[in-house]
Amino acid sequence: MIHTILVANRGEIARRVFRTCAELGIGRAAVFSDADAGAPHVHESDAAVRLPGDAPSDTYLRADLLVAAAKATGADAMHPGYGFLSENAGFAHAVLDAGLTWIGPPPAAIEVMGSKVESKRIMAAAGAPVLSELDPATVTEADLPLLVKASAGGGGRGMRIVRELSELADAVESARAEAASAFGDPTVFCERYLETGRHIEVQVLADTHGTVWAVGERECSIQRRHQKVIEEAPSPLVDDAMRAELFHAARKAASAIDYVGAGTVEFLATNDGKFFFLEMNTRLQVEHPVTELVTGLDLVALQIRIAEGDRLPADPPQWTGHAIEVRLYAEDPATDWQPQTGTLHHFSVSGEVRVDSGVADGSVIGVHYDPMLAKVIAWAPSRAEAARKLATALEGAKIHGVRTNRDLLVNVLRHPEFVAGNIDTAFFDRHGLATLSKPLGDEQLAATAAAFAGAAANRTRFPSGWRNVPSQPQCKRYTVDDREYTVAYREGKAGDITLVSATPERVVLDVAGVRRTFEVATYPGLVCVGPVTLKPVPRFTEPGTALAAGSLVAPMPGTVLRIAVAAGDPVAAGDPLLWLEAMKMEHKITAPADGIVTDLPVSTGQQVDMGAVLAVVKEQQ
Repeated sequence: MIHTILVANRGEIARRVFRTCAELGIGRAAVFSDADAGAPHVHESDAAVRLPGDAPSDTYLRADLLVAAAKATGADAMHPGYGFLSENAGFAHAVLDAGLTWIGPPPAAIEVMGSKVESKRIMAAAGAPVLSELDPATVTEADLPLLVKASAGGGGRGMRIVRELSELADAVESARAEAASAFGDPTVFCERYLETGRHIEVQVLADTHGTVWAVGERECSIQRRHQKVIEEAPSPLVDDAMRAELFHAARKAASAIDYVGAGTVEFLATNDGKFFFLEMNTRLQVEHPVTELVTGLDLVALQIRIAEGDRLPADPPQWTGHAIEVRLYAEDPATDWQPQTGTLHHFSVSGEVRVDSGVADGSVIGVHYDPMLAKVIAWAPSRAEAARKLATALEGAKIHGVRTNRDLLVNVLRHPEFVAGNIDTAFFDRHGLATLSKPLGDEQLAATAAAFAGAAANRTRFPSGWRNVPSQPQCKRYTVDDREYTVAYREGKAGDITLVSATPERVVLDVAGVRRTFEVATYPGLVCVGPVTLKPVPRFTEPGTALAAGSLVAPMPGTVLRIAVAAGDPVAAGDPLLWLEAMKMEHKITAPADGIVTDLPVSTGQQVDMGAVLAVVKEQQ
């Protein structure tokens, strides 16, 4: 029997495993980097060990430190979570060599399936349909478009789409660099790219006694940068006949490598029901909650029981209803999915939904790790009901202080094509990010509510103070991105809007005979009104340091990975100047116009703050 588990991970997945540990009466041990010293998963553990540093390579990717932490805390088992070393056979060997129980598949299975190249060969030999591997050195125009993929790892890292042969060399080099940074393995390969495929995966569970379950399928076709954003179970594409074939192929994959524990076999499918093996993830998936909600299973508990030698029943349970999960990221979809940093002042989601989060009020979102804040999951008897329930909960969520992809998620869940099940991996491209990212809420009304809430706060602070003569209206201005809203009000009136009541936290407005209530939260330099985040414009601004014309500044803190130009080089609009790495992703900085690079004040490997000047391009006249 396992007594204490050390989770070799952080954030949401560490908290998820701890929740099951608490229910099973198992001790909880954690590790944390310096950046995570105050993280919720640390507070929820019984014992925690510091991993000095911030970068994953110094902390969560150090197998020796993780094994030492297990020994220091008295843990007798290791759960890897997902990401980091969860699919690293060397780490599994180190855990077992230390005399600890490894809550995962045998190292040999990890090693075989951890290589996408080798796993595809095994599956092809077993008779499963696969997309043939392409050698970058022999690719021709006839092979395009193609996908460059990292052999190790996943999550969209080390992936590049190539539509022109001239782009191939740079794509391979870039993918190799990103794969080496994220997974410690620069191996990449190419395969045919299906522009409108559907991502279907099967959850498998296998015990040490020969029982292999295909628990159910999930659809994960809504993706950005090849990383899943919305997942659901079951898939609206899969009928009974296709399901039987998928389950047979998944069980065959698990049996072929003597798999033990929880794993996921992933396929790329077409709308006519054909499918191709992609890879097998030898770990728990981020999207496992949707399977749990439709089956009633606790997959983490089953992982633990299998590691303890328990038998699975002969057959898995039948599922009921429909579950949908969204990944809530600190990012701006409208600016090429740019990760966001800062303090999360308040985070709460109400409604009958499940929330698996790695954050809490006051969490600082930095640049070192994935920008996912939480997963929000809804179950209902039907798919349409689940989508509606989830969209409503998200729209009403209080997410104060950091920009997220919340608006995009709600708009997708309410999109007629999504509700109809007409989805694929090109959903964002087909329907347009501008439309899908449309802001929730009326920003002008939100600004009006913020102005009245601010006035109420002033009355509370200065109940008998000096007042302006009310001959002129009060005027306040707010911005949302590049949009500015002016609110002029006097005696409870702002244009055709009438104030009904106001406190610093709650405002009721009469808008054309309809009363509307707004919850208001105010922080330094920020006012949150429902789903709208406003920045007050100060009446008087201090002069700042002017930037040279053509300056390109860092959109976030990060590390300069590569530089493509030098001072004095001519560039065309859209040419890459350099690449930043932040939150485990590469971000390309391009020339805004044709011109000459007149200044390049950064170097490879340099850490830069948000707003730092990266390059100056003098535009050609």
